[in-house]
Amino acid sequence: MKIGEVRQMSDEELHAELERLRRHLFDLRSQAVTEKLEDPTLITKGKRDVARILTVLRERRGAGATAGAAQ
Repeated sequence: MKIGEVRQMSDEELHAELERLRRHLFDLRSQAVTEKLEDPTLITKGKRDVARILTVLRERRGAGATAGAAQ
């Protein structure tokens, strides 16, 4: 998932995607423990996607607080 795609999503979509990715990471970690994970890079990619979403949510929260203080 690219950052441009993340920035185009609404807050509700971001929260839903965040939940989906966290669940997917949990499943991947479970597979890694049981040695059934075929591509271990998926865990790293999932973590980065979660970080991208959290970054965009924090940016939006910060921008909203700054705009509210200016008024």
